[in-house]
Amino acid sequence: MSVVRRVPVEQRQARLALRHRLAPSARLDDDPVAITRSTVVLHASDPSTVVLSALARMASPDPAVVAHALYDDRTLVRLLAMRRTLFVAATEDVVVVQRSSGDAVARTERRRLSTLLEGAGITTDATRWLRRVETKTLAALDALGSSAAAELSTHVSELAIQIPVHHGKAYAGRIGVGSRVLLLLAAEGLVVRTSPKGTWTSSLHRWATVDTWLGGPLAPMPADEARAALARLWLERFGPATVADLKWWTGWSLGHTRAALAAIATEPVDLDGVDGIVLAGDAEPVASPEPWVALLPSLDPTAMGWTHRAWYLGEHKPAVFDGYGNAGATVWVDGRIVGGWAQRRSGEVVTRVLEDVGADRVHQVDAAAAGLQQVLGDIRIAPRFPAPLDRALVT
Repeated sequence: MSVVRRVPVEQRQARLALRHRLAPSARLDDDPVAITRSTVVLHASDPSTVVLSALARMASPDPAVVAHALYDDRTLVRLLAMRRTLFVAATEDVVVVQRSSGDAVARTERRRLSTLLEGAGITTDATRWLRRVETKTLAALDALGSSAAAELSTHVSELAIQIPVHHGKAYAGRIGVGSRVLLLLAAEGLVVRTSPKGTWTSSLHRWATVDTWLGGPLAPMPADEARAALARLWLERFGPATVADLKWWTGWSLGHTRAALAAIATEPVDLDGVDGIVLAGDAEPVASPEPWVALLPSLDPTAMGWTHRAWYLGEHKPAVFDGYGNAGATVWVDGRIVGGWAQRRSGEVVTRVLEDVGADRVHQVDAAAAGLQQVLGDIRIAPRFPAPLDRALVT
């Protein structure tokens, strides 16, 4: 009978440091593609997160390098996928992410938008209406090359329609058809967000068709094959982990999660009494890295990588996560979250450590804050999903 290897917390923290490029010795270069693939994808719901996550993993941090990969080389792409969340993926991984997760999100979004359109009396046949508007939108984008949503609505009049929502409620409002149609087309892998209007902190982006931006449509791939490929990529970077961790990260059903894992070679491990898995042959111990600290932004993929977080979060969740489970800006020491950081209006980057980590580590945290402040310069960061500690540090 085979013995299930135990993987202690210290080993998980060592793997995190090395595979996510957080220990200084693991920050091998400034390649944004390698950095992105080190965590499979980068979170992009907050545009600042993309750049800040990359900076934390660079040998010589420079925001311009990330922008060049996104908008000039186009080796990184924004796309809507797992858990209906916006991510940045390496172009080489876009098909796997899209077919494993984005396509399913798109089907749900199409049903939601159809219900909204018919409920608002805009059409009695949302299927036909949407197909016609989508065709016009794609044609307009092809002609324009790229366009902001507001400009696009002058070419496709239906995109300017506003849908009333929550009628009679205190929070009643309107939803623009244009934003929902573009969201749907993005979820289907037909359009992408391109360069921002303003600095890299802006959430207003121009749009282009995938054909224009990437030189052709995304390749077909069976969903089950894509899910297996994504599960392998994730376990390479986030393993060992639990089945529940992968299910949460992907947003898949339990059935799809188990089927994806069954399609790749894995082996069981013991995570301090909890059943875990790693890729076959990946249970051997790794060498512990040198002592390290890192300042990671709100929604960083490492902080958001697992649903079971006690092994790196400890008792700090109420301070560094908001009520919806979104990570704030965090201070890491040797594989653990020990506090948070924020940037004040003056540009000063301030930190707060919530436990005794020793004077040497505090000096390292201070040095990291000073370095980030210098890199940011005149840029000001305002997290879209601030945690309680984020707010406390800027008041």
